[in-house]
Amino acid sequence: MTDVRATGRVALVTGGSRGIGLATALRLQRDGYRVAVTWRTEPPQDLKGPDGTEPIRAVRCDVTSAEDIENLFAEVEGELGSVEVLVCCAGITADTLLLRMTDERWQAVIDTNLTATFRTAKRALSKMIRARHGRIVLVSSVVALLGSPGQTNYAASKAALIGFARSLTRELGARDITVNVVAPGLVATDMIAALGSDQVSALESRVPLGRAAAPGEVAAAIAFLASDEASYVTGAVISVDGGLGMGH
Repeated sequence: MTDVRATGRVALVTGGSRGIGLATALRLQRDGYRVAVTWRTEPPQDLKGPDGTEPIRAVRCDVTSAEDIENLFAEVEGELGSVEVLVCCAGITADTLLLRMTDERWQAVIDTNLTATFRTAKRALSKMIRARHGRIVLVSSVVALLGSPGQTNYAASKAALIGFARSLTRELGARDITVNVVAPGLVATDMIAALGSDQVSALESRVPLGRAAAPGEVAAAIAFLASDEASYVTGAVISVDGGLGMGH
């Protein structure tokens, strides 16, 4: 197994200011990666590395902007080096029933959850292909597999990530670049907490394990897929949902 601390591999996590993204960045930092995260509206706090490890770089970036993505990579590559692990975690919801959904609400979710992933992965691959090594992990959702009323835009964007990842897997496999998907279920984040305790309890009752995941539990799966231990795992969808989706 390659010693990450010896190689100083560079990891970039989009949407890394809170929730799953921040937990993933902190886990990768703890594992010895040199980590950068993106934020758009609220910068992440407390990014100092444990035990003297390098602090996480936080870069303001609107992932729906092609110019911002190019500037992001220029900054990360200039400060840390080429991105070897890319985790696409940035995402939004804009829920409503389809008959009430505006074009703007639909497009905003598609642009953030899907199109931004296309642009970010494409930019990262320019260096991964030359190095003949890379790890890409896309964060989807159990909703992509089960569906959810009022979330046609969100479910469509998250389901599309699976097809994107599997097609990219077939393009890149010979170059030692893996592409995988993590599909979280109910996770204890600010977004879920905003629903209120009654609705959260109702959602938890549908989960076989009877609770929401901690963001770190999802981050652990992402860290595995980024590691050398997962060198023969690609094109996979790993559900971290407490049994809610039953692997579907």
